[in-house]
Amino acid sequence: MQTAAWQTGVERSLEAATVVQGRPAWHALGEGVGGARWWLEWGGERWFVKSGEAEVLAAEAEGLQALAAAAALRTPAVIANGSDGDTGYLVLEWLAMARDSGAAAARLGEALARQHLRPAEAFGWGRQNFIGTTPQFNRPRHDWVHFCREQRLAFQLHLAAENGHRGALQEEGAKLAAALPYFFGGYRPKPALLHGDLWGGNWGVLVDGGPVVFDPAVYCGDREADLAMTELFGGFPAEFYAAYRLHAPLDAGYAMRRGLYNLYHVLNHLNLFGGSYLDQALVMMRRLLAELH
Repeated sequence: MQTAAWQTGVERSLEAATVVQGRPAWHALGEGVGGARWWLEWGGERWFVKSGEAEVLAAEAEGLQALAAAAALRTPAVIANGSDGDTGYLVLEWLAMARDSGAAAARLGEALARQHLRPAEAFGWGRQNFIGTTPQFNRPRHDWVHFCREQRLAFQLHLAAENGHRGALQEEGAKLAAALPYFFGGYRPKPALLHGDLWGGNWGVLVDGGPVVFDPAVYCGDREADLAMTELFGGFPAEFYAAYRLHAPLDAGYAMRRGLYNLYHVLNHLNLFGGSYLDQALVMMRRLLAELH
């Protein structure tokens, strides 16, 4: 295999960071959202490498480092991040994985609760990042309803209109955007550091039995938004929810707001992958609007 410019950049970064001997061996692991995945073996060591758009990978690296600094959730360590030519790269610690277990899920629930209960200064984040490959705007705000309306719901609806999804989706979306304060009557969320993309494919279990999370889209928001996404695509084990609620009980209105938070991700899937998510988005909007009556 001919070494690409960005792969040379990875190798130089590793040579600067650690002692390696022999020749590097690159093994393709296939394509993921936004780029390719690689297993790099060199001098008896292994690393997990992503290649793709430099800005996307830089945002992911910063998110992983923020989660690690919070010292609640286990994440793969960031070894190197950069770009060479038109391609960015992200080198991560290689983690040996085991099968899911209820015990690991319970530990994840407790750890996430600890992270969520640590207060942050404002909603948002210090930079734009990405949800999948879609830009995710995070301009800091102290008004959560305004943040959700402008930087989550309205932006996804704007993208959907640009992608040809007008008509009923935009009509129902406008009604929902206007009605957002209703869903927060008596509930005042506090900003907390969120993983931001916490579905079942973005966590795993290490061989020592501990949970690990990856592929974040971090920002500071209502902790319910993280919990809601865990329920969107198949859900997490029951032990996860029991442990989380034990350490961080949820407000009674969570069941209603869960659909509001997950609508953001369904709209994003509509914008990323096409019309198969249109009906789901409309159903979710209409259910939410029915709460107004």
